[in-house]
Amino acid sequence: MRVAVPFRARPIAIVLLGAMALTACGGPPPPDLSGSRPVTFESRDGVRLEGRLFGHGSTAVVLSHMRPADQRSWFAFANRLADQGYLVLTYDFRGYCPGGEGGCSQGELQISAIWQDVLGAMDLVRSQGATTVALVGASMGGTASLVAAAQEGVDVAAVVTLSAPGSIEGLDADAALLQHVSANKLFIAGVGDAAAAASAEQLYEIAPPPKGPLEIVPADDHGTDLLTGSRGEAVQRIIETYLAQFAPP
Repeated sequence: MRVAVPFRARPIAIVLLGAMALTACGGPPPPDLSGSRPVTFESRDGVRLEGRLFGHGSTAVVLSHMRPADQRSWFAFANRLADQGYLVLTYDFRGYCPGGEGGCSQGELQISAIWQDVLGAMDLVRSQGATTVALVGASMGGTASLVAAAQEGVDVAAVVTLSAPGSIEGLDADAALLQHVSANKLFIAGVGDAAAAASAEQLYEIAPPPKGPLEIVPADDHGTDLLTGSRGEAVQRIIETYLAQFAPP
């Protein structure tokens, strides 16, 4: 029996069918945020930032995003780490305001200062009971994580970077600074992302131990796109293995 669809309902039906078709074609499902909660905190220099906490645990992982992405690029991986027993924080750098579930951080984007956002993120997870902190950053978020880890009195168990440049708009992870990063350091980049691969190799060479191994993976993706690209599962496992070794949940 044929069922007629009322004229006004057809656009809705078309939208629903379109969404079903995308799912059937393998489109990524929306992130599950049911196990997370929004948080507000301040950078070390007083800028109001917004983020989300996933999971619970005494070991925290702070995930710092790349440009032009925002904290939402980390949501799926944050859920995965939370399932393993970590307390995980995603957040928007100053000047990033995607809105809705993506949050809205205040201030103007000033890349040279975002390492202070990383320090504020560390303060937040410690206030939530974390006794061990690891930093994972994509592109500029990786550089900011290295700069934050180099600050006097900062205690970090591990720093993992994805496609981090050595320098970007006044944010510099040079040889002199890296000598102050006592944390375990892992540098990851895609071989097809030539500039990022070269930066990863340079950072690995100038960074003091403990470090490595250097991970140049067979992929063209940059930053958090490495988590979802052709080598996404392998990259996620590389990070998880490193964290389990040096910052276990």
